[in-house]
Amino acid sequence: MKQYLDLIQTILDTGSWQDNRTGIRTLSVPGAMMRFDLREGFPAVTTKRLAFKSVIGELCAFMRASRNAAEFRALGCKVWDQNANENQQWLANPYRLGEDDLGPVYGVQWRQWPGFKLLGMDQHAQIADAQSKGFRLISQFDDHGETKVLLHKSIDQLRECLDTIVNNPGSRRILFHGWNPAVLDAVALPACHLLYQFIPNPTTRELSMCLYVRSNDLGLGTPFNLAEGAALMHLVGRLTGYTPRWFSYFIGDAHIYENHLDMVKEQLTRAPFPAPHLRIADRVPDFAKTGKYEPQWLEQVEPSDFSLENYQHHAPITAPMAV
Repeated sequence: MKQYLDLIQTILDTGSWQDNRTGIRTLSVPGAMMRFDLREGFPAVTTKRLAFKSVIGELCAFMRASRNAAEFRALGCKVWDQNANENQQWLANPYRLGEDDLGPVYGVQWRQWPGFKLLGMDQHAQIADAQSKGFRLISQFDDHGETKVLLHKSIDQLRECLDTIVNNPGSRRILFHGWNPAVLDAVALPACHLLYQFIPNPTTRELSMCLYVRSNDLGLGTPFNLAEGAALMHLVGRLTGYTPRWFSYFIGDAHIYENHLDMVKEQLTRAPFPAPHLRIADRVPDFAKTGKYEPQWLEQVEPSDFSLENYQHHAPITAPMAV
């Protein structure tokens, strides 16, 4: 994790102070990246203890399209509790459905992106094509003298990525989004890690991935997101018959909160341990061994199916999360 520590040092050396919505200043730099070869190990932070159970619990909740903090907690992840129940702006939001509700956050967009088509009633070929692709007619109305129809489809972006890796690995369009402008006013927290692109190499049978994060807190968020992204790569590779390779991680606003400075400085005094390795339980089907494509396991995996082998780390360091 030397790249992670180097980025912390860069922000400490060259960052500028910025105000933000939380009321806690950040030392920030625009534009940063890290690149990991997953053949060399899993990018788990070792200069403090990674909350691995929480990381995998969140990933499993995302893959199940959860929008309720109680569902995250049941899977071992409590990081959404404050955003659900202590964020004053969200508590006053008319779209909040009650205790523990988060709105249509990450996983809902990953697995159930709300897709709509507004077409003229006389566009028979377009309507037929949309319906052949799973869109359902939900409304017909008059729009200034023209009859129009509204069609809807819940789009499983992540599943479509896996389908494309298996059926058309040469595509350069294998990506999914978490940033849906139509619902930004109806979620507890707009997506930070918002764009994932898979890049399979059918010749080497290696799978790479680029992840863009619009805003990343180096103290708490970066270690969490790195581990979650790498775990997703391993699972997608497992289900499609590819070996995880290059994980490129891009950050728009890379920052350290003022009340996290002691934590990150302490990490800089600690020598990193060798990277651990991720193990996925044998019960999760391995496409490379079985030749059988079983993408339904995206929502069937449990946190207990993931474990880190030979994970050495320094003592835990705690710090408050800015909400």
